[in-house]
Amino acid sequence: MLEAGVQAPDFELPDQEGNKVKLSDFKGKWVVLYFYPKDMTPGCTTEACNFQEALPAFQNMEAVVLGVSKDSVERHKKFSEKHNLQFRLLSDAESNVCETYGVWQEKNMYGRKYMGINRSTFLIDPDGKIARVYPKVKVKTHHEEVMNDLQKLKEGGKA
Repeated sequence: MLEAGVQAPDFELPDQEGNKVKLSDFKGKWVVLYFYPKDMTPGCTTEACNFQEALPAFQNMEAVVLGVSKDSVERHKKFSEKHNLQFRLLSDAESNVCETYGVWQEKNMYGRKYMGINRSTFLIDPDGKIARVYPKVKVKTHHEEVMNDLQKLKEGGKA
């Protein structure tokens, strides 16, 4: 998994409307880049809805929220519409970006091993460097943790 202090690798992925989105499009802004396993599942829905609820506060801090999973553009569109999400969900169907960021990992459920997205978030600064990495996310309070760290970083402190 990528670490804080390194340049965030640029990428281009389609959003829920099929529009191409590049990370470099957001240079000059903070980016909350969160990776999640699957649309329409309880944990992922909670996480997305929490980010949506906090979106005005993130926008006030000049931050953009981007969600990434392997789900298709069409599935992202349904998920976004169902929960009235006002931020972009990016489709990494081939898991190239997930692999680059190190979140495509072996998982183990009930003794069965498989590859999947490890729910993780990267807080990227306006210069495109990773400021903070969240490798183990607790969905109910994660948005608050990211927001608090972003506030501290913007004030010139350490997160």
